[in-house]
Amino acid sequence: MRVLVPLAQGCEELEAVTIIDLLRRAEIEVVTAGLTEGPVKASRDTVLLPDTTLEAVADQDFDMVVLPGGLPGAQYLEDDPRVLDILRRHAERGAYTAAICAAPKVLASAGLLDDKRATCYPGCVKPEDFPRLNLIDAAVAIDGRVITGRGPGAAMDFALALIESLAGRERRESVESALIRSH
Repeated sequence: MRVLVPLAQGCEELEAVTIIDLLRRAEIEVVTAGLTEGPVKASRDTVLLPDTTLEAVADQDFDMVVLPGGLPGAQYLEDDPRVLDILRRHAERGAYTAAICAAPKVLASAGLLDDKRATCYPGCVKPEDFPRLNLIDAAVAIDGRVITGRGPGAAMDFALALIESLAGRERRESVESALIRSH
């Protein structure tokens, strides 16, 4: 299983790192790809070093494409035609697409949230701009092969939902139990 995580300047590092870390704990191959070459400075000035560039992996196939949120990171993802093309191509071939926080707007702009239930950071997606989207108030929303998360506080639940979708409930439970989360 391979997952692509595009990283844009100004992404939300809590979301990006949580997604990458938990998927790797689940022994899922994660490829982080910067929109440009070099380090990515996240929204709280944490510097992330992508594995590669988006250009280098744009034509490759992945089982899932996951977009971290944060601003202006999510806006840079939405403004990049390569990201929209990758999302559409993967959705067409039945791969998962996922986004958290402000990034579900990128999925909506790509047309992937039409007639879907989704969640996002409050105010990031305006229902009047996407009338076919069923926006719900939940930490994580799963509708078919589209997974969305509400925001930084939901990052761990979101990442665990990604694991379960890709590798099954047992793998999710194995990763989650080692995290020693209290409920």
